[in-house]
Amino acid sequence: MANTIRIIESSNPRALRALLERSATDLARAEKIAAPIVADVRRRGDAALAHWTRKLEGARADQRPAPYAFTAAEMAAAWRRSPAPLRQALRHAQRNLRTMAAWQMPKRWTRTIEPGVRVGQVVRPLKSAGCYVPGGRHPLPSTLLMTAVTARAAGVARVVVTCPRPDAAVLAAGHLAGIDEMYALGGAQAIAALAYGTTSIQPVDKIVGPGNVFVTAAKKLVWADCAIDFLAGPTEVLIVAGKDAHPAFVAADLIAQAEHDPQAAAWLATDSRRQAQAVVRALERQLAEAPNPIASASLRARGAILITRTLAEATALAERIAPEHITVPAAELARVTSAGSIFVGDWAPQAVGDYMSGTNHVLPTAAGARWRGGLSVLDFVKVITVQELTPRGLARLAPDIITLAQAEGLTGHAASIERRGPQRGLAARPAYAQAGQGTPSAPAQPARVAIRTRTRR
Repeated sequence: MANTIRIIESSNPRALRALLERSATDLARAEKIAAPIVADVRRRGDAALAHWTRKLEGARADQRPAPYAFTAAEMAAAWRRSPAPLRQALRHAQRNLRTMAAWQMPKRWTRTIEPGVRVGQVVRPLKSAGCYVPGGRHPLPSTLLMTAVTARAAGVARVVVTCPRPDAAVLAAGHLAGIDEMYALGGAQAIAALAYGTTSIQPVDKIVGPGNVFVTAAKKLVWADCAIDFLAGPTEVLIVAGKDAHPAFVAADLIAQAEHDPQAAAWLATDSRRQAQAVVRALERQLAEAPNPIASASLRARGAILITRTLAEATALAERIAPEHITVPAAELARVTSAGSIFVGDWAPQAVGDYMSGTNHVLPTAAGARWRGGLSVLDFVKVITVQELTPRGLARLAPDIITLAQAEGLTGHAASIERRGPQRGLAARPAYAQAGQGTPSAPAQPARVAIRTRTRR
């Protein structure tokens, strides 16, 4: 059993601490490598992109210089050549992503918080977004949809995709998503190009999407100049399962997430020793039937089965871990407050969220779920507050504003209220209350036009 996956008792504090204090990917080392690449692209633009792509990835099979921009015609041709089942699956995923985004989209609203004081919010999309699509071990058209379709649903006007080695499926997904630009470009140099721009690539407002450690390091390096979603490390899954869970299902889900990367973390927490042993047997059987070297390496190196006293304790451990993916029985759902995405029961494998449920598979790792959930339409919009006052509304607030401003020593703040005169009895000065009019002793001041008197009906 130990050759397949570790079994740890929750009563073993040292082993448990080692698991809970899992080290995130060594960004410090990666940053030292990524920093000169980012700086060079920022300084030399396209020439640096070509240099670092040749150096890090070798000569391209088609000999096209980086950054190669795929045309709309190339993406459309890839779509037409795609097998019908693939086109159907991509359309299905797009449809559910759009529906989920529409449900999550924040709304514009306005309310009267006090007489004469209207407050609210407006929702504005980002003008541009850059979507990084990995192209290492496996091309990921699903990641293109997760990022680009969600950006489009938010109303982003310009959606750019970079992928180091996009295959036909990625190009087809780009056509379906209606992206504006796709570049055959990856690594830290792609992130730098999206953040700072080159002659060929205009910069974007925000960069989203997963990538390897150097992509993640580059995102960290540029975040002060260009917004990013979050820093994501290797995939994680924690399955909380009682004695009634189906061991073959649990084992299949552990393998599915472990196959992403040898550094992926796939864990089971259960209060049933019999369940733990059954899952180990299921893992051994499934890996023998369908060998998966990456999943096997990941399970041996970073996988674990945690034996707890109760199922509630298992869920409490999950809260400390704050995993990227978590599967729980329905009865435990209310206890989960920190996870990238939650899967409930035997019939919600994580692969559903990876591809088709409409939720997003770009999720925080390394305990990042303590402070945020996964990528969503909210990452591509700005919720901007708005306030509009009548002269009488300002008069109601003025005394307390002036008091607080003076308490903080901000005399200019207080003066900006006092100069509008509401504290002197605005209702008795009808000439001043008219939009664009000054006091009887002062010339008109256009700045006052923003405060209007509403006609009562």
